[in-house]
Amino acid sequence: MEGALLYKIRPIIDQALREDIGRGDITTEALVPSDAWGTAILKAKDEGIFCGEAICYGVFDVLCPQVQVKVLVRDGEQIAKGDVCAQLQGPAWAILMGERVLLNFIQHLSGISTKTARLKALIADYPCTLVETRKTLPGLRLLQKYAVRVGGGGNHRLGLDDAVMIKDNHSVAVGSITEAVRLARSRVPFTAKIEVETKEPEQVREALDAGADIIMLDNMSPALMEEMVKFIDGRALVEASGSVNEENIVKVAQCGVDIISVGALTHSVKALDISLDLKIANGH
Repeated sequence: MEGALLYKIRPIIDQALREDIGRGDITTEALVPSDAWGTAILKAKDEGIFCGEAICYGVFDVLCPQVQVKVLVRDGEQIAKGDVCAQLQGPAWAILMGERVLLNFIQHLSGISTKTARLKALIADYPCTLVETRKTLPGLRLLQKYAVRVGGGGNHRLGLDDAVMIKDNHSVAVGSITEAVRLARSRVPFTAKIEVETKEPEQVREALDAGADIIMLDNMSPALMEEMVKFIDGRALVEASGSVNEENIVKVAQCGVDIISVGALTHSVKALDISLDLKIANGH
């Protein structure tokens, strides 16, 4: 994980720990001596793509730096059922308090990476980029978008300040796609790309004539998408979006689009099953 991103996720981890621990872990504090020493392993209970190196280190860096962490797999590596992903050693209370936050992050991020890799493999023979959308969990966007990259995908805009995305409601607000592109072009830096969401051929033609850099084909049939790609003919990047899944992504890629965006990579992904097994050491 890049250093800048690792720096940015520390507050996310801190907030998650504060939320879970609250005023204190009354179960652990009642049952586990403060000087008890523990060892633990993170074990995969399913196969997939691992994502969470920085989480393993970050959780205990925030909670208790005495816990020694050794991550055995790198982000982006394939893991199989039974594989040990990481080893922990340190105060048992800290391992127990950090367990759920640690697993929640790693299971979720690994699920995103796994789904991304699965979809990416289906379209490996086509020259298009698979990306997520802004349909991310509040506060977790950086991590979720990182997990998509770990799985072999690319990233759509990080936020509203990244690029101009003119949706149907924007066009309605100013009267037309043409006027929306004109206003955006006159008011944003020349380095900013302008993308226009379209749902029908007339909108595609208008967006292209207005000078859009990227044209999104939203919820179009494969036949219509292929027709629009031929019409655009390289004069703008073409993004396909809307209800893309494992069953239809190959048909979408065959249309010749440059980018395929899939909201389900982040908004409804299944977590990868990973467990933490703790043992109490006799001494340390």
